Amino acid sequence: QYKFRDLTIEELVAVNKTYPNFTFSMNTYTFKDGSQKDLLNFSGTVPVKYGNSYNIPVRLWILDSHPFAPPICFLKPTANMGISVGKHVDAHGRIYLPYLQNWSHPKSTIIGLIKEMIAKFEEELPLYSLSSSDAARRSELLSYIAKITEGETDMKSKSKIGGDKNEGCCNKMTVVGAGDLGIACVLAVAAKGVADKVVLLDLSEGAAKGGTMDLEIFALPNVEISKDFSASADSKVVVLTVNSLGNAQTYLDVIQSNVDLFRGIIPAISHYSQNSVLLVASQPVEIMTYVSWKLSAFPKSRVIGVGGNLDTERFQYILTKLLQAQALGKDAWIVGEQGEDKVPSWTSSNSVTNQAETMAARNSREKVANRAMEVLKGKGQRSWSVGLSVADLTASILKDKRKVHSVSTLAKGFCNINSEVFLSLPCILGTSGVMEMVKLEEDPLVQEKLQSSAGSIHDLQQQLKL
Repeated sequence: QYKFRDLTIEELVAVNKTYPNFTFSMNTYTFKDGSQKDLLNFSGTVPVKYGNSYNIPVRLWILDSHPFAPPICFLKPTANMGISVGKHVDAHGRIYLPYLQNWSHPKSTIIGLIKEMIAKFEEELPLYSLSSSDAARRSELLSYIAKITEGETDMKSKSKIGGDKNEGCCNKMTVVGAGDLGIACVLAVAAKGVADKVVLLDLSEGAAKGGTMDLEIFALPNVEISKDFSASADSKVVVLTVNSLGNAQTYLDVIQSNVDLFRGIIPAISHYSQNSVLLVASQPVEIMTYVSWKLSAFPKSRVIGVGGNLDTERFQYILTKLLQAQALGKDAWIVGEQGEDKVPSWTSSNSVTNQAETMAARNSREKVANRAMEVLKGKGQRSWSVGLSVADLTASILKDKRKVHSVSTLAKGFCNINSEVFLSLPCILGTSGVMEMVKLEEDPLVQEKLQSSAGSIHDLQQQLKL
């Protein structure tokens, strides 16, 4: 069942050598949504010095996408131990550490995780000793809980009366990354009432600060902030806004650092929301959409990039409102790759009867398009404007609008493109992502530009280490 079996076994052998007290077994793990899976786990104690020396019992569950997804970690207190809820441990004994949040293979290892666990527990001891009466009551409680589940509470055991009325049926989405863009997406989605529930997955270290702190203070309805990948479970749309802030020197290094970041995110996200649509807003969007598709193993229809949606909406607005070219605006699209290499195109031609009229119409349209592109050139893509574009795309997916958007989609087979690259093309979006690609009007200049973009993007992808 494990996708990377040899890597997993190799690492667990190393753990056994360093911490021989750990015992390994296969058990059924129950996730928050009630789904279950047989997972490898190991239990043991980690040595902690906090005045005296203590052995802290823990259990680590190894996901089937290990080592690309971090383990799920719990304290395993005995009947005479109580859990000290703190910044690294919740009331259920779930362990949260920066090492888990920033997990990235091959840099991150289980041995490294245990070392950080020891260091953090030495700063703040996670368990305390119960009195005999407390211990008896806790033993009774633990016995009851053990009948329900191992790990987290089985959501299926909830009574339907008084349970979560939206459970299993709500339009839930997750935004990964709590930077300016991530917060802008949350605010735009909330303002437009697009989703029933929004989870903002904050992968930064430390307590909430800046925008996430403000979101917590002012408590937007139906918005949850979490550092735990499992909070994203059963999302119908997952928006990726994260970008690496490393010290890369070259453009290729920048992209590679983003790829490394995604290697620690995409497997976990796709594990918890196996039927979601991945909507990529990270840069460069064409390459990061390709990376998301490869790492998730999702069908191509369910991995899309924000691509030219914002530029297309602006382009259509300029044509219709500013240049009074209403007839052109509805069929105009910005396609190709984001940035200077984007190109205007059309999905239908004017109803003309001969070649001369066709050429005259095309020349007239080209002049208007050039004017519109000049106006568009001065418009930057700020976080809030991209956030509005993301909300627009999310609404089309969650509400199954079947609306046409210019989004980054797999372009192989289009315009004689033979490589696996993602380019912005007009697509009909619905609950399963891309429902259908809309045919563009044949234009040799557009085809040449798309093929050129595909070639340069493919060359970059070949140099990346996935």
